[in-house]
Amino acid sequence: MMMDLEAPAAHGSADAAVAARVAVLDRARLRGEFARQDAFLYLDEFLPKDLAGRVADCARALVPEINRNYLPGHKQGGSVSRHTIDEKAPLIAELYRSKALVGFLETLTGDKLLPSPDDDPHAYALYYYTKPGDHIGWHYDTSYYDGRRYTLLFGVIDDSTSRLDYALHTRNPAVPDEPGSVQIAHGGIVFFDGDKLRHRVTPLGENEIRVSLTFEYVTDPGMRPWKRFVSNMKDAIAYFGFRQVFKQTAARRSPRS
Repeated sequence: MMMDLEAPAAHGSADAAVAARVAVLDRARLRGEFARQDAFLYLDEFLPKDLAGRVADCARALVPEINRNYLPGHKQGGSVSRHTIDEKAPLIAELYRSKALVGFLETLTGDKLLPSPDDDPHAYALYYYTKPGDHIGWHYDTSYYDGRRYTLLFGVIDDSTSRLDYALHTRNPAVPDEPGSVQIAHGGIVFFDGDKLRHRVTPLGENEIRVSLTFEYVTDPGMRPWKRFVSNMKDAIAYFGFRQVFKQTAARRSPRS
């Protein structure tokens, strides 16, 4: 009788599933590749099949929670913030805090990585491209934190022709820009320093869907008050809506009962 090698992960924790996967990776080689590409790495296989499927199920279940937005000339699509994920998809929050996952990322970066603060809606979020033309233009994932911020991007659902286009070394005048393009496989990852990687998602075609999940980790969670205001306004307008972003701020200011 054939045994399903993915079966243990189905009944175990997300951390155990990631630990088993990381154990078979050549971490020294991957760290060298991450450094050579100036803080960028793509792996077309990372999450075990069962865990990747469970994350995709979470994404499908959260479709009614999507906040859609449109910024002419820059982006069109939908998103669900960590605050909604905390309430309705705890598996994703569990994966974000996986010690095996964070340890692997620390091996790549050489930095001590910390979770984004509880009031950051981008700490972990789902991004939905579900209508023709959904896209995001060229940009950097600018960090408003006092330290560095790293982005881990998972391929969750991809039945599309959309691609992640990127350019390496754009902040380093001593090295020529190196363009690239990937279509992130189900369970695959892209890991990068958002202040260094110029990237975009190309427009969605007819009858297509693309869903990605991002995790953000920081080296210093401090942020100046005026930068916090700018960050909150950007998140409210371009991603999650004012209700999702600012209800957390209001909750923090409310007196305890």
